[in-house]
Amino acid sequence: MNLLSILAPDRQADRVVPPSGHTAWLTQFTAAAMAFLAVFALALSLAAGRLADRWSDALERTATVRLSAPEDQIDLQTAAVLEVLTTTPGITSARALSDDEQRALLEPWFGPDLPVDALPLPRLIELTEDGAGYDAEGLRQRLAAEAPGAVLDDHTRWRRPLAVAADRLRLLGLLSIGLIAAATAAMITLAANAALAANAQVIRVLRLVGARDAYIARAFVRRFTLRALSGAAIGTALGMIGVALLPSTEAAGSFLTGLGFTGAGWILPLTLPPLAALVAFLATRASAFRKLRELT
Repeated sequence: MNLLSILAPDRQADRVVPPSGHTAWLTQFTAAAMAFLAVFALALSLAAGRLADRWSDALERTATVRLSAPEDQIDLQTAAVLEVLTTTPGITSARALSDDEQRALLEPWFGPDLPVDALPLPRLIELTEDGAGYDAEGLRQRLAAEAPGAVLDDHTRWRRPLAVAADRLRLLGLLSIGLIAAATAAMITLAANAALAANAQVIRVLRLVGARDAYIARAFVRRFTLRALSGAAIGTALGMIGVALLPSTEAAGSFLTGLGFTGAGWILPLTLPPLAALVAFLATRASAFRKLRELT
C-alpha cells in the first residue's frame, strides 16, 4: 500500500467507510485550517528572512567613518579622510553627511528641534564599496596616519545579528510548519480511531466474508488521505488569496515591506496539500493497523 495507489479511484473501497459524519468534516476542517496557517507561517518566515537579508546586504556594501576633531580642524581632516577614501581600492564613493542628514538620523531619538550646530557631534562620512570590497585593516591604518580622530565602522556588529536573525527566522518557519504537520497528524489519527471504533461491527462483518485487514485498512487510509488532501487544498487556496490581498508595500509602510511570496516563491505553498496527504497517509495507516489489531 503506497500513497499513489491510495489516490487511484476505487469505488469498492469507498463503500467500506461512511462518506459522512463527524470524522469527515473534522478531517477536512483540520487539514484546511492547518494548511491556511502553514501558508501564512511560510509567507511570514520568507518575508522576514528577505527583509533581514536586505538589511544585511545594504550594511555590507556601506561603511561609515566617524571623525572627531577640533572645530578649526574638522574641515581640513574631513578633506584628508575623503582623499584617503577616494584613493582606496574597493571603495566606489565617499561623501560627508550634511548637517540636515545628521539631524534626520538623530531625529527619531532626540526630536526634530535638535540643535546640531551647537553640539559637538562628530562628522560622519559615508563610503560605498564595490563587489570586491576593501582592506578594512589597511584603511584603518591609513586613516590613523592622516586623521587620528577618524574611526572606521564597517558595520560588522550590525550585520552579524541580522544574519543570525535571518537564519533563525527561517528555522522558526520550518519548525512552525513541522508543528502544524504534527498537529494535523494527531487530529487525523484521532478521527481515524473514532471512525474505526464506530464501524467495529462493519469491520467484523467484512472479516466474516473474507476481507483482510490490509484491504480494510486501505479503505480507511484512502478516505482520510483524500479528505486531508481536499481540505488542505482549500486551506492553501484561501491562504494564498489572503496573502495576495495584503496591502502593497506603498500602502502598508515599512512594517509590511516584502510580506508575502515573490516570483517562484508562490510555488512553495502548492507543496502543502501533497504534504498534508502524505502526513494523513502515514498517520492513518499506522492508526488503522493498530486499531484493527485491537478489534481482533
